[in-house]
Amino acid sequence: MVDKPFPLEQVAGVMKEKKIGVVGVGRMGANMARRLKDVGYDVTVVYDQFPALAEALAAELGCAAATTLAQVSAAADVILTVVTDDAAMRGIFATDGDSLLVNAEGRLFLNCATVSPQVHEEVSAACEAVGASALEACMASSITQARDGTLYLMIGGKESDYLAAEPLLRDLSTALRYVGPVGKAAQVKALVNMVMNINTAGLAEGLGVGAALGLDLGVLKEIFSQTGANSRVLVTDGDDMIAREHDCYFSAAHAAKDSGIANALASQAGVAVPLSLATEAQYHLLVERGFGDLDKSGIAELTFPGRGQA
Repeated sequence: MVDKPFPLEQVAGVMKEKKIGVVGVGRMGANMARRLKDVGYDVTVVYDQFPALAEALAAELGCAAATTLAQVSAAADVILTVVTDDAAMRGIFATDGDSLLVNAEGRLFLNCATVSPQVHEEVSAACEAVGASALEACMASSITQARDGTLYLMIGGKESDYLAAEPLLRDLSTALRYVGPVGKAAQVKALVNMVMNINTAGLAEGLGVGAALGLDLGVLKEIFSQTGANSRVLVTDGDDMIAREHDCYFSAAHAAKDSGIANALASQAGVAVPLSLATEAQYHLLVERGFGDLDKSGIAELTFPGRGQA
């Protein structure tokens, strides 16, 4: 728990007066912007590397579509970033050229992407150097939860920054955890996704073998749910694996990336993680076969008989 120096309601009033920017308005970022607009925040500016995405969302929300990152920092007090990977994160916080660090003094950045802890630490240091602040706001949820404001958020950074941002973070989430200093939330998120991906791969193998044996997969799934084979991914992915309905909520490509982040952390800590390494390899194979844009449930395409070719 974090001690609160003043009532949350008072801080909430201050936060609602802030101008909000969102960088990276794909499915997650766009839905977070919509959610904040719905609950009364002044979403002032959006930006994306694909200008058409930003322009469409800006027209929907009645805000500006920035053409440069520096324009976002100039137009907003609190800026959410939702980008794809370490390279993209370093790119938007570059120390030269167009960057969110230009015009950043006094700004608070809420960095929501799943990137390595090292990159979060680099970004935090770069923000501090120009008089800005940064928090990790790592998400363990998907597109629907972003739109509904029911995300599970893990926060890392300075406690004072967390307390200032807490009302906005609560408006995006139903579960909010302050984890500790910058980098720690990213470590936790990497382990969450490591275990989730292992469970998903394991479920795909169990159901795939069941299919090859000619078992009733509905019955098999029900028995899984009542035994030690149960898991959260059985609920979220089981039916999709059976029906081959892999509409993307969390892509196979992202699963491969996130398992890689976790495996790098394990290597640094000197811990052997053969199951996670095998899972990462499966997701990379899925990407190589042309299925990277499928939901992570698409890993079943590698295990069910008669599947697996793009």
